[in-house]
Amino acid sequence: MIGAIAGDIIGSVYERYPIKTTSFPLFSASSRFTDDTVLTLAVANSILNNIDYATSLKAFARRYPAADYGISFYQWVQSSSVEPYNSWGNGSAMRVSPVGFAFNSAEAVLNEAEQSAAVTHNHPEGIKGAQATALAIYMARKGTGKAEIQNEISHRFGYHLDRSLDEVRMTYFFDVSCQGSVPESIIAFLESRDLEEAIRNAISLGGDADTMGSIAGGIAQAFYEKMSPTIIAEVRQRLPDEFLEIIDKFNDRYGINIG
Repeated sequence: MIGAIAGDIIGSVYERYPIKTTSFPLFSASSRFTDDTVLTLAVANSILNNIDYATSLKAFARRYPAADYGISFYQWVQSSSVEPYNSWGNGSAMRVSPVGFAFNSAEAVLNEAEQSAAVTHNHPEGIKGAQATALAIYMARKGTGKAEIQNEISHRFGYHLDRSLDEVRMTYFFDVSCQGSVPESIIAFLESRDLEEAIRNAISLGGDADTMGSIAGGIAQAFYEKMSPTIIAEVRQRLPDEFLEIIDKFNDRYGINIG
């Protein structure tokens, strides 16, 4: 899941200042983790410690209140209610990468992705975005080729993945919906040659940069397996010890080697 976290941190400075190029500095003094990272770690924590998703999501968001959460999610976190609010936003997809790495059948991944989404994003599009992202990660880490991943995600979820990145970039704009950002993030991965390029591709579309970088980065980590030591070091130095401990424990338990 550190690929997803890398996408979040790299994309953080471009969320409010969209760009339409893949040529940009990966890291700067302003690069930081956002809600994508906090909630990804909350999902990982749920899986590692058998804690229900709502409890973990609320606990992490309350410990890191300045991570730029969406208004509806923030209100849910601050309330005493655990009822979902029917969101179709891409928050369900940005946090789901641990599911794709931790479970060992497509059926289990799809079921768990739905559970992780439905505590807040119980709209069909919110669930679909999480499932598509998690299934792509699962297929990638199992050695499935890009053409098969594209075909399966397209047919199962009705996403139009036959567009080129250049075609998407020409008309794309900021969109926080699952249906308007998950397919494009997957296309960014499909046209990449390594994890860095997948993240650059996603950010270059000029949309919800940190979340799209997170989605593309999570799939790319699973597919390419290895990450640049420089990217790993830049990411780790921007994370609190609590996050590093969860990442290391998760990688160890599920046999994830990124070095």
